[in-house]
Amino acid sequence: MKRGKKYLENLKKYDRALQYDRDEAIRIAKDNASAKFDETMELHIRTGCDGRKADQQIRGSVVLPNGTGKKVRILAFAKGPKADEALAAGADYVGAEELIPRIQNDGWFDYDVVVATPDMMGVVGRLGKVLGPKGLMPNPKAGTVTMDLTKAINDIKAGQIEYRLDKANIIHVPFGKASFTEQQLAENFQTIMDAVNKAKPQALKGAFIKSAVITSTMGPGVRLNVSRLVNG
Repeated sequence: MKRGKKYLENLKKYDRALQYDRDEAIRIAKDNASAKFDETMELHIRTGCDGRKADQQIRGSVVLPNGTGKKVRILAFAKGPKADEALAAGADYVGAEELIPRIQNDGWFDYDVVVATPDMMGVVGRLGKVLGPKGLMPNPKAGTVTMDLTKAINDIKAGQIEYRLDKANIIHVPFGKASFTEQQLAENFQTIMDAVNKAKPQALKGAFIKSAVITSTMGPGVRLNVSRLVNG
């Protein structure tokens, strides 16, 4: 892959072979965010888990204390009073069965998160093949299948992010914007790491976190000192 001039210049600002502590890594990655837009700060954690095994899967959500810096659009699947509750809580779109053809046939994806009440999951399940690949399928572990739509929507609007293993057993999460202060980014980062450490599967043998990298949307990765990331 051919890299741009700014990317190559940023590589010269630090030693890619070194592993950095959290605060120094954040400082470097933030400094390397030189695009004309407000880049997202990302954390990528390579685990020793085997997500194919049910007892080694990781999935959950956590509310970042300083938010994500992104305006999140929410689609809620709900009916009756629960639909009214979702609208009152700030959901951008609310509906039920009538949304299926719009999503399946028209390719409507003008939303970032989907929430649903448990009774609507039979309807939402019919959309699994289109919502699943886009990471939009509601899930109880992520707090997006619930009767308490007010809390779910408020948490998402406040900066809730979901963490989960991908097919390569890596966790990819945003933890703010390059415009955030280093302290705000550090607080968000630590909130994620605390949640991930708590989610460590008991069945896992060997190292939990094998490597971790911080990067901005367009910037190069900065390796983290793994020994400082694991609790206990």
